[in-house]
Amino acid sequence: MKNLKYRIFFHFVLAMGLLTGNSCTDMLEVEPISTITAAGFWVNEDNANGALSGMYVRFREQANTNLFIWGEGRSETLNYGLQGSEGLERYFLNDLDPTFSGPVWLRMYTVVHDANLIIKYVPNITFSNAANKNRMLAQAYTMRAFLYFTMAKTWGGVPLITDPTEGYNAELTYRPRATVEEVLSQVKEDLDRAIQLYPNNALATGKAFWSKPAANVLKAEVYLWTGKVMGGGQTDFSTALTALNEAQEGSGLSLQSNFDNIFRYNNKGNSEIIFAVRYLDLEAGANYNANMYIRDDEIPPAASPAVKAKLGQGGGLNRWAPSQTLRSQFDSKDSRKDATFVEITIPNANGIQTYYGSVVMKYRGFLDPSGRRFIDDIVIYRFADVLLLKAEAKNALGQDPSPEINLIRQRAYKEHFEEFRFVNGTKEQNDEAILQERLREFAFEGKRWWDLVRFDKAFELVPSLRGRAGQRHLLLWPISLSTISLNSKIVQNPGYGN
Repeated sequence: MKNLKYRIFFHFVLAMGLLTGNSCTDMLEVEPISTITAAGFWVNEDNANGALSGMYVRFREQANTNLFIWGEGRSETLNYGLQGSEGLERYFLNDLDPTFSGPVWLRMYTVVHDANLIIKYVPNITFSNAANKNRMLAQAYTMRAFLYFTMAKTWGGVPLITDPTEGYNAELTYRPRATVEEVLSQVKEDLDRAIQLYPNNALATGKAFWSKPAANVLKAEVYLWTGKVMGGGQTDFSTALTALNEAQEGSGLSLQSNFDNIFRYNNKGNSEIIFAVRYLDLEAGANYNANMYIRDDEIPPAASPAVKAKLGQGGGLNRWAPSQTLRSQFDSKDSRKDATFVEITIPNANGIQTYYGSVVMKYRGFLDPSGRRFIDDIVIYRFADVLLLKAEAKNALGQDPSPEINLIRQRAYKEHFEEFRFVNGTKEQNDEAILQERLREFAFEGKRWWDLVRFDKAFELVPSLRGRAGQRHLLLWPISLSTISLNSKIVQNPGYGN
């Protein structure tokens, strides 16, 4: 199968300008060692299940780091860590350009291709249970919708490919960027198909696969985006609220009583999770918190015993860390604070505690004899998303968002809740509160940059963007020069040169 994917996908990848790290000559010298055909592979349900698993494995490669970088790297939550940043500062300093453009869309299109193959071939395969076939197709449509929605938020319009590329054809392979409106129209169409195909509103086993509730949360996020960013207005907000109500109906979702437990390795697929990217022991890869934790030799001996106890054994590299802007947003009575980050101070020559560094705790992994393992599941959607997206949709429609906000705050502040009870205010006041609540709830989950863009607050709240409000092109990412050089039909985003 691997060789099949290589043969049918190579020319598409080359023309889309997706290859990085190897020269075209090197790639062309690779000889396929199998002549397996698509018709010979897509013959039974087992083949289809193997293809579905492969789609999720390649999606995990994006969750390792890229989804976080696109979704949060440019926000106000991050700053320099204790280790060399290796260029990561280009994100939070908002200093990107076509030569340093961040992760490219290469592997996203690999997963799109997986979804396209399933959508094309699975309808012609006989399944022992029709519901399983429909569920598989629904997952492929949902995955494709999520991928294109992510790319549209990142770059705007991107090449829109809805059929698998199984041979070379210059006209079909060298494709220009579709408009962002066309891409998001396809996203909405895919989600409608997916939601119709899911046989019920049950959450997936282990919460490690797309499901109807997850598709409805994605639909709500899409419509909130088009309602706010693209002028869809009240109609889109109503659609979002309906989708969130449907996601919640009969799903059995509930908030974990302990915020920290949401993310722990021994609590995967808990009652709050809707969809998460699964990591297991003995599998390749680690999540992005490996670049946010702290090595043993970086933990200062003068740190307090309490801080040392929270950190435990070190691991990973502290290449970027929670910013002061982020850390200052948490009240000491907020139980999310210690579960989100640890701030390290040491006494100076006068005995006054001074800042030394900070560490992200949310996806800190666990310890075994080999050291710290960063294989907590990366959460894409959880019940708190439903509540705060619902608060956002309700406020946009002129309704009271306080019930949903207060459910979040009850868990966060526990016995101190009455001090922090939210009271409905104006739309503007409510939006400000919702955005700030999302910061505290979802810090380091890869959502903050896109939240700032959706609420149109990036130029106000990101320190490196203040005073640059006239540079609206910065809300989109530049397209890499390598991408453009391999496909003359790919045009750079305005503001980033040719």
